[in-house]
Amino acid sequence: MSSLSERLTRGSASSPSQVDHARRLVADWQLLADLAFADLTLWVPLRSGSWWCVAQVRPLTAPTSRPEDLVGAEVDGLTAAPFVVAHTEGRPVTEGEPDWSGPVPRRREVIPVRHDGVVVAVLAKDTNLAVTRSPSTLELTYLDIAADLCLMVSAGTFPPQKLLDAELAPRVGDGLVRLDADGRVVYASPNALSAYRRIGVPGDLVGTDLVAVTRAVAADRVAGEAVASGIAAAGTGRFPDPMDVEGASATMLVRALPLQPPGGPAGTLVLVRDVTDVRRRDRALLTKDATIREIHHRVKNNLQTVAALLRLQARRMTEPAARAALEESVRRVASIALVHDTLAGSREDVVVVDEVLDRVLPMLGDLASIGPVARTRRTGTIGELPAATATPLVMAVTELLHNAAEHAFPDGESGCIELVAERDGDDLVVRVRDDGRGLPDGFDLSATDGLGLQIVRTLVVGELGGSLAMRTPEGGRGTEAVLALPGAGRPRR
Repeated sequence: MSSLSERLTRGSASSPSQVDHARRLVADWQLLADLAFADLTLWVPLRSGSWWCVAQVRPLTAPTSRPEDLVGAEVDGLTAAPFVVAHTEGRPVTEGEPDWSGPVPRRREVIPVRHDGVVVAVLAKDTNLAVTRSPSTLELTYLDIAADLCLMVSAGTFPPQKLLDAELAPRVGDGLVRLDADGRVVYASPNALSAYRRIGVPGDLVGTDLVAVTRAVAADRVAGEAVASGIAAAGTGRFPDPMDVEGASATMLVRALPLQPPGGPAGTLVLVRDVTDVRRRDRALLTKDATIREIHHRVKNNLQTVAALLRLQARRMTEPAARAALEESVRRVASIALVHDTLAGSREDVVVVDEVLDRVLPMLGDLASIGPVARTRRTGTIGELPAATATPLVMAVTELLHNAAEHAFPDGESGCIELVAERDGDDLVVRVRDDGRGLPDGFDLSATDGLGLQIVRTLVVGELGGSLAMRTPEGGRGTEAVLALPGAGRPRR
């Protein structure tokens, strides 16, 4: 199935701004479906003359009238006649007789979706007529607000210009308050009354100035003023972002929307949601995250201290072999410290491996046993990996880079060391190749007694479950070490 943007582009919504407007409507139309107790489908005209359904949503407040999936369906003829009228005349069209052809009787209203004066699509609102009962004050209020929002869709003043994260916004069932043009409450749902009561507002809200009530109850004066100003701004036609207001013992998320249908009375819709437990969990996660990052920071500092001590000890050694061994230990400890340094600045337990390796490559020339003669470069992208994978991988690659720089260019010869990262699906291949003197005759990786290569084999095979091979690259010059990690995971972007 193609994306919503691709489906819209196939129809009449051809410009980017029209596509974005339709996408914003779909992102926020659960609100409209719940208020209208109706199924919503979005239709666009095709060049063939038929109409194509590009999106569908069902209400959470009433039984659906369209249990079948309509996305991708095409209609024409009499079925599409209301779509044509709404599209060409730019006005809502209500079908006279109910539709009895489906499993439940339903009535359809077709609403033009206008953007910048142009009708880019039509919105079909199907109401289930099988549910017969006397509507309550809550239901009548919902339907009245839904009618206002539908008129705003037809006029092009809804949805708002900013794409809303619908998963984080309060929904109709969480709590609903309707204000008149003066900002006074004309209706508050039971859930809205409960939410306000939890932040410290006793009694009924009807007849009160919600801006003043919200400002007065906020424990944080600045935050309370911001929320109150947002509610007031919605009364003037603006769409403020959802904001938290924290009372003495609870936290409430508030979203305010203007209700300004053409030719109708102005007002404001306020949706509220008790998010006390959610915010408490968020604070706990932030505290845990900060603690983990502080641990990584301290581990990095301790490793750097160990590296400094080893470096000081190496300077005191008179035996060249002992000094070289300590310098290699310094390099290995520094590689692990780089990973923890990266984790200390990250909000997730993942490492951008390429950034770490870009810091490792310049370190090669800082070691006296290597010198500045070997040029280094990196091609390809590894991406982000979990810390449990990134740490041994960085250590293994560092060993291979150091091994190439130390053994490929004898007697101060110049050359190039290249680090290449390749991905094949979920598999990762890292190559360290040089254009130096190549492998010695009779070289056997499994029988080598070099400590560096033994460390690499242990890390790659034992910890990462991969494989390591060393060979002469194509062209017959130099050495290529190939580190293969099946199933290392796709890089995150």
